[in-house]
Amino acid sequence: MPQKEMPDAPVVQDNSRKHIMGVIFLTLFIDLVGFSIIFPLFPAMLDHYLPREGEGSFLAMFINWFSELTKAGGGQGGSKFLTHVLFGGLLGSLYSLLQFVFAPFWGRLSDRFGRRPILLVTIAGTTFSYLIWAFSGSFWLLVISRIISGASSGNLSVATAAVADVTSAEKRSKGMALVGVAFGLGFLVGPAVGGYSSLLDLTDYAPQLVRYGLNPFSVPAFLAFFLSAINLLWVVSKFRETLPAEKRDSRIQKWFSGAGVSSLLRRPKGPVGRANLVYFIFIMAFSGMEFTLTFLSLERLGYGPKDNANMFLFIGFSLIFVQGGLVHGLVPRLGEKRLLLAGFVCGTAAFGLLAFAPSWPLFYTSLGLLALGAGLSTPTLSALVSLFSSEREQGRVMGAFRSVGSLGRAIGPLLAAAVYWYFGSRVSYLCGAFALILPLLLALPLPRPVKTPSSGENSESAP
Repeated sequence: MPQKEMPDAPVVQDNSRKHIMGVIFLTLFIDLVGFSIIFPLFPAMLDHYLPREGEGSFLAMFINWFSELTKAGGGQGGSKFLTHVLFGGLLGSLYSLLQFVFAPFWGRLSDRFGRRPILLVTIAGTTFSYLIWAFSGSFWLLVISRIISGASSGNLSVATAAVADVTSAEKRSKGMALVGVAFGLGFLVGPAVGGYSSLLDLTDYAPQLVRYGLNPFSVPAFLAFFLSAINLLWVVSKFRETLPAEKRDSRIQKWFSGAGVSSLLRRPKGPVGRANLVYFIFIMAFSGMEFTLTFLSLERLGYGPKDNANMFLFIGFSLIFVQGGLVHGLVPRLGEKRLLLAGFVCGTAAFGLLAFAPSWPLFYTSLGLLALGAGLSTPTLSALVSLFSSEREQGRVMGAFRSVGSLGRAIGPLLAAAVYWYFGSRVSYLCGAFALILPLLLALPLPRPVKTPSSGENSESAP
């Protein structure tokens, strides 16, 4: 029996593409603000939650068992700081693992039923997860909120597919650069809001609120909830469907396909498979840095949530400058592939500097170089994958692409935290620098895309 179509919203016309791009931009921006609010809080959150679980809890027993098993930290198995590093990685990996599982699912659903209804469902789930976080009196409620948020986070791949829907092949890189600017602004505002709002603890003024689950991080959680609720209302009222009914894929039989995993386990075929492998290794290294950076700043510079908020503000401004200015102007002259390779070179140098940075001037110089590398690499690689794919498969391909990235984000924080925990920060960041050399080498054979909107897998045969 044929599947029943969901009602179509009005499909975007050519003269309203700028309006749609503006809606997508704000949707991504608000979503990333809510997502990144938690970043500067990880050390303080774990310092708050872990002791409350008690010595006899499963969490405490696991920590003690793993510490004794590995003799972590060169004999520092009982180190409180290193334990927090490990569990920061675990918490970050949990979110990304669920994103990895669900991104292709939401992408396929959007190919079948359109982008708008899937965005509404996923944003609603994200909004609900932040409300749970606000009332997370225990560590396990916090984990549940991250599970729901991670499962709902497929809206990033759906929104990226919507950008591909409304941009021509020639302007695809500029569209993805706009996505990058939204990411940069989100990562600028989110950590700043999280770091500064965490200074206000509602339980200091009304201790009786603890019985309802409110905690020192409820204010950032409530802010994330309200932003996500605004995002939901914004999409309901302003977002028009970008995928016409005639371009939807009615052949989908399996909603969970494992496309991201299969593209990595088998030998990469074609430019899309190779680009996915490149993205996986890059994101694995980058996310490992991302989730240990607050611990590195605490170790080297004694930073707390407010200082970490300032640090992420600097990274966010740098990303906006690179993705909103440099990428936009350099793609027509140099092409996506050259900028991608330049980004990997900058990222490798940044990791090497962070491994040895003893003071804030060199530390911030390394962060600026890191933002340059990420700002050049991420939008150009997204654009290449989109250009290598046909119109009917944008949701599936971008969903698999985001899924591959999510798998990298699931492995990267845990792997980096484990190396940091066992060997220390210097070895951890040097490993990240060496890890970025591999995607640089793998990206060299990638072809230049042929920017014709009617082509299927658009690429030249020569790199």
